[in-house]
Amino acid sequence: MNKNLGTRILALRERIVSHFNTGDWEEIGLLTGHTNEINGHARLLRSLFFGDEDYAGSVLAVLKNIAIKDVAALDQFDSFLDEKYAEESHFISAKPSTKKLTFAPHVFEVQDIALEEDLVAVMMPFIADFQGVFDAIKKACKTADFRCMRVDGIWEESTIIQDIFNLLIRARIVVVDFSGRNPNVMYETGIAHTLGKLVIPISQSLDDVPFDMKHHRVLKYLPNTEGYAALRSSLQTKFAQLTA
Repeated sequence: MNKNLGTRILALRERIVSHFNTGDWEEIGLLTGHTNEINGHARLLRSLFFGDEDYAGSVLAVLKNIAIKDVAALDQFDSFLDEKYAEESHFISAKPSTKKLTFAPHVFEVQDIALEEDLVAVMMPFIADFQGVFDAIKKACKTADFRCMRVDGIWEESTIIQDIFNLLIRARIVVVDFSGRNPNVMYETGIAHTLGKLVIPISQSLDDVPFDMKHHRVLKYLPNTEGYAALRSSLQTKFAQLTA
């Protein structure tokens, strides 16, 4: 199994773990013709029913078996999830405007800073509860040969807003975490959009996503070990799409 297929399976597992119930497994089995692989796994449906910790591993095993026999079935899984759980599906990117914008802000200075194609800026709350999230983002960046920076690791200017703006100017991609509705993250996201950056929104809850951003689908993740692993694989998939 090649790396791209493996990454795709990991991302699909994250979506399934977040959404699927027993009825969904029955339906997808009928749609794909792989009911035997689903019902034949000793732990899959049992671990789902009882909420056992090995459920994610069981999902991965079933997806691998199906992919080996019929890789096209993965497309049907994605379509099923997109249709049934459209509000929480994969993220989309806004089309860039063809118009140019000249602006002169008062709060920070627009310096002569070059774009760094391999730089990912991360905008998120700077508290211990989010360290696992940041670690997952850093690992995804490393796999994609990207550098990952957060503004709390920079002290180049006399004001933090100038460091934030400079980081956003330099970065090609910006990952923003809306979890907890942090006002700084909201502010920084607006700047990133205005600068035309490739913004990847993530959140533990879609209720934390501001109304103005609802039309940009957000990558939802769970704040636990399995959730961070799934977040990492999903970000790797997104980075691969952006660099293809």
